[in-house]
Amino acid sequence: MVDSADPHVLAEWWAETLGWSVEPTDEDFIREMIAKKYANEEDTRTYRGSLVWRSGAGIRHPDSPPEGPPRRILFQEAPEAKTVKNRVHMDVWVGAENVEATLEKLKSRGAEYLWRGRQGPHSWVTMADPEGNEFCIS
Repeated sequence: MVDSADPHVLAEWWAETLGWSVEPTDEDFIREMIAKKYANEEDTRTYRGSLVWRSGAGIRHPDSPPEGPPRRILFQEAPEAKTVKNRVHMDVWVGAENVEATLEKLKSRGAEYLWRGRQGPHSWVTMADPEGNEFCIS
């Protein structure tokens, strides 16, 4: 799970970055949960014209099995801003020949270049997503 100021925006950003898809919302289920008093209107918001849960969004790997638990990443709303370095971050492999083009593409979509690293023959670029979460491309 990734803490986020706006989980829906960040989920879309990461879905595009990884080539995954944003999990669809189930507006009927959300309305049913409100009608049954399991949730309140304040627990929801409208995002891109759809009713969604305010507190979170998920993205799903394209090869996630249709049955059973999906391979996914969840993004949850966190009230506090990120203030320190992440203890865990993603390493996005794009292939050495694609690092520079990917770096520029991600910067154009709101990522920030942080630094370059090297260990033996392996090199990477550390970046931050639009909310400041570190990740590497290699």
